[in-house]
Amino acid sequence: MILRVAPHSFLALAFFGVFAPFHVRAAGPGEEGKSAAARSLLRQLDEGFVAVFEKVAPTVVVIEATKKEKSEEADEDARSFDFFFNDTDEPSGDPSKAKERQHLLRLPRQPLQSEGSGFIIRSDGFILTNQHVVANADKLEVRLKDGRIFSAKVVGTDDKTDIAVIKIEAKELAVAEFADSEKLRVGQLVCAIGAPFNQDYSFTCGWVSGKGRSNLLGGTSSTIIYEDYIQTDAFINPGNSGGPLFDVDGAVVGMNTLINGIGRGLAFAIPSGMLTDVSSQLIATGRVQRCWLGIRIESLRENQELRERVSLQRGIVVRTIEANAPVYRSDLRPADIITEIDGVRLNSAHDLQKEVLRKKVGQVLQLTVWRGGATLKIPVTTGELPGDFSKAGSPTPKKAPDTKPDDTGVKPREPSKAGVVVVKPVPLISSARADAPSKDGIPKVARTFGSDFFGSWSGKKRRAPEC
Repeated sequence: MILRVAPHSFLALAFFGVFAPFHVRAAGPGEEGKSAAARSLLRQLDEGFVAVFEKVAPTVVVIEATKKEKSEEADEDARSFDFFFNDTDEPSGDPSKAKERQHLLRLPRQPLQSEGSGFIIRSDGFILTNQHVVANADKLEVRLKDGRIFSAKVVGTDDKTDIAVIKIEAKELAVAEFADSEKLRVGQLVCAIGAPFNQDYSFTCGWVSGKGRSNLLGGTSSTIIYEDYIQTDAFINPGNSGGPLFDVDGAVVGMNTLINGIGRGLAFAIPSGMLTDVSSQLIATGRVQRCWLGIRIESLRENQELRERVSLQRGIVVRTIEANAPVYRSDLRPADIITEIDGVRLNSAHDLQKEVLRKKVGQVLQLTVWRGGATLKIPVTTGELPGDFSKAGSPTPKKAPDTKPDDTGVKPREPSKAGVVVVKPVPLISSARADAPSKDGIPKVARTFGSDFFGSWSGKKRRAPEC
C-alpha cells in the first residue's frame, strides 16, 4: 500500500524529523524538554498554515458561469429524460400523435454550469480570474466567503495571456495583496485556494518547482502567445482556475491556470507581475496595449544542429519577419541571431519576449545581432501588437502584374545543372531580402535563411514564439 502524505503534512513531518527523534523509545532525562520543544514548533507551524488561510480566504471568490447549451449532444442528453413522459398507449392508436406528445413534453435543455475561482483586487468589486473561466458565459455569479452572492459582468479579457477582470457591485471588500513574482525563488513554500470539483475554498500547499515555464501550450492554442508560468506541485485541479497562488505571508505570487493531468503534481500559474500589468490596463481601458516587433523566433540553445553550424552557444534566431511588421523595413533579416537588446544579454526566446514587453510602443531599441560571423548593431522601433494577431502578417493579396520570365530575378540553370540562378535582385523577393549576389545559386540562398539553414528544426510542429 502506498501512503500519500499531503504537502503540509509532509512539511510537518520534515520539521519533526529534523528537530526531534523520529522513533519510539522511552524519554530519558533531558529528552522530555526536547520533545516539548518539537511539539511547540509543530503547533506554531500548524497555526501558521491556519493563519495564512484565514488571511487569504476572504479575498477568494467562487465564480459560477452559466451558458446555454447549443450542441446536439446536449439534445441527446435531454432525451435521456424523455422516458418519464413517453406515453405510446394512445387511445387512437395513432403513433404519430404519441410522437407529437413526446415532443411537446420533452424537458427543456439544461444550461451548462461550471465553477471556477477568482480573487478580489480592489475593494469596490474588481475580481481577477482566467479568461477561460468566464468565456462565452451568458450569466456570471460570484459567491464570497461570507456566503453573499452577486451578479458579475466582464470588464475585459486578454486572450493572449488567459487573464480576465470581472466586477460585482459591492463595497469595502477584502483585497488580496500582491508579492513580486520576480523575487520568487524555486523551493519556496506556496499555497492555493480554489473550488476544485465544487469543493469550495479548498486549501493546498506545495513548493515552487520552477519559473519561466513556456511553450506549454504549443500548437494547442491559437491565441495565447505570452507564457511565463510558475510551476508548482501544490494540488491544483479543475475548479482551481483563476484562484490565487500565494506565499507564506499570504501575498499573491500567481494565478493558477494550467495543470498537466490530475494528481501529477504539475500545475502552472501566471506570475503576479503579468497579472498586475494586464489587469490594470483592462480596468483602465478594457484592452491591453503591447509592444511588438513582428518576428517569429526560436532559442538557439534548443537546436543542437543549428548551434554546430554557427559560432554561438546562445541567442535568438529570427525565423520570420511578418509582412508590414514594425521591423519589416529595418535592417533585421531572417536568420539573424539576436544576442542582446539594449545591452541586456539574451539566452532564450522567452528573454526577448519579456524585454520587448517592458518597452513602450514607438520606442527605439538597439539590437545586437550576429550575422555571418559579424556582430552588428541594428536599431528597431517597436509597434503595437495588432488586436487580431493571426492576421497581422497576412495582408490582403493583390493581383500580381504580368511579368516576363526574367522579371522574377531567376532563370533555369543549364540542362546539365540542377536548380536556378539569381540573375538580378528584385524587391520583396526572398533572395533580394537576403542580398543574394547576382549569379549565385538559389540553394545557397536557401541555406542562408530558408529551410536548409534551419535543417530539421524547421520541421518542428511546435509554433515558433512571436515577439
